[in-house]
Amino acid sequence: MLSEYLMIGEITKPQGVRGEVKVRPCTCDPDRFEGLETVYIEKDGGYAPLRVTVNRIGGDAVFMNVEGVIDRDAAEKLRGTLLYIDRAHAVALDEDTNFLADLYGLRGVVSDGRDLGKLTDVMQPGGNDVYVFDGPLGEVLVPALKSVVLKVDLENGEMLLDGARLDEVAVFDED
Repeated sequence: MLSEYLMIGEITKPQGVRGEVKVRPCTCDPDRFEGLETVYIEKDGGYAPLRVTVNRIGGDAVFMNVEGVIDRDAAEKLRGTLLYIDRAHAVALDEDTNFLADLYGLRGVVSDGRDLGKLTDVMQPGGNDVYVFDGPLGEVLVPALKSVVLKVDLENGEMLLDGARLDEVAVFDED
């Protein structure tokens, strides 16, 4: 089942003395913070809304104020807090595009019947993402190429991969 909330950033530190915080975006497009008024944090086994004001977006950081946080000490208490957006307010994705959070745990099924196990990580070295599967064949690194990934089936929890192409481009654990 897909999570109702998607992580978009992490508060890394206070910025200044008036309660502003610096946020490390966990999204491909930091501009998605523009105009954001509400984020969610994990609290008491659920998600609680926080009202925010985005002050500026610069390179690898977003600077914002959180309602009720008016000094550096209060901002310091938020260090390490993960920020989420509810799926209803998430950015629209192009066809054949998925949120990374939705891919974790998918079973890698190869067209020739091999089982790669579960997708445990997505590496983003620049260029193409690399899917990391862990299962009966050990750790398998698969580049996220359309010629390799035939289908992502979120409903059934599977990613179908082309066997012949996989053998050409994947890195298999040698253990």
